[in-house]
Amino acid sequence: MKINYRLIGGIAASLLGLYLAWYFADILVYVLLAGVLSFIGHPLVRLFDKIQFERFKMPHTLSTILTLLIMVIILVSLFMAFVPIINRQAQVITSIDFQYLGEQLEKPLYEMEHKLVEWNVLEDHQTLESMIAVELESLVDMTSIKRVLGNVVGLAGSLFIGIFSVIFMAFFFLRDDRLFYSGIMLFVPRKFEDKGAVILSDTRRLLSRYFVGLSIELLTMMTLITVGLTMFDVESALLIGFIGGLMNVIPYLGPIIGASLGVLIGATSNLSSESYADILPISLVILGTFAVANLIDNMILQPLIYSTSVKAHPIEIFLIILMAGSLAGIPGMILAIPSYTVLRIVAKQFFNQSKLVQKITENI
Repeated sequence: MKINYRLIGGIAASLLGLYLAWYFADILVYVLLAGVLSFIGHPLVRLFDKIQFERFKMPHTLSTILTLLIMVIILVSLFMAFVPIINRQAQVITSIDFQYLGEQLEKPLYEMEHKLVEWNVLEDHQTLESMIAVELESLVDMTSIKRVLGNVVGLAGSLFIGIFSVIFMAFFFLRDDRLFYSGIMLFVPRKFEDKGAVILSDTRRLLSRYFVGLSIELLTMMTLITVGLTMFDVESALLIGFIGGLMNVIPYLGPIIGASLGVLIGATSNLSSESYADILPISLVILGTFAVANLIDNMILQPLIYSTSVKAHPIEIFLIILMAGSLAGIPGMILAIPSYTVLRIVAKQFFNQSKLVQKITENI
């Protein structure tokens, strides 16, 4: 039996590559985030490069710096705009009269407790109060002050390193738009260099359109939700709109999470003013606003983004997102469309004889 050493070497190299990708997952995430920022920023860099006054022509490095500076200013401005809102929301929660709230909830909780006993969820000797107390006690045991402080310090350090790494790499990816390309081509065998070049070119073109379209979608959803809630005088409309729009990065499941958090924020705002009768109407207004905004998103924004950027049918995208969610949960749903786009481009170059591949890549 003849041993195929080349095949064994290829498998070993692939396994080693997968292991290194898993071991250095944090660094890989930084590189991918920097790549995404470069995809979004490249159109702006090219726009700055076209600026010319008589003999003066905008230097490419200055175009890169201006683009990155604009992106950082936008992100910092969003953060700074929401810090006071979040702080005010925390003050609202601390002003809630929990004693009065407990008196108001005593009867509903008793009825719920009675039902849970009937359904054999609770034992006769158990109460909701004791069950909640046990859970809170275990939570306190799990998160001691020392551990929490250690996690906060560690998170702050990791966040600083992550932000610096992403911005540093994004600058060079923006300045040299072939740097990302050249880095990937190092791992492409020579006999596949032509196909690899086509794959990277198509990937960059489609993903740039997708990420720009996704950014527009998120900003549009934030605006729609914020304006809708403001029209009904809902407190913390801007915060709810920001969270609701941001959650749209998670396909299909994101709007549900955003609406749930929005209702929670709206309810706590009314609890602080002891306007308990307004909780249900405010909750219905928030849910209705999210429903209308997501109806616009599903009927106009998403079909426009998917059809013009990744060139895929909405049903096709829906099935891919479901499969990705089953395999990897929420991270899989977020990465489903970019990953599927890359896979389609690769399949078109290497498996174009297949009828299935021809069908799903006919618009690329």
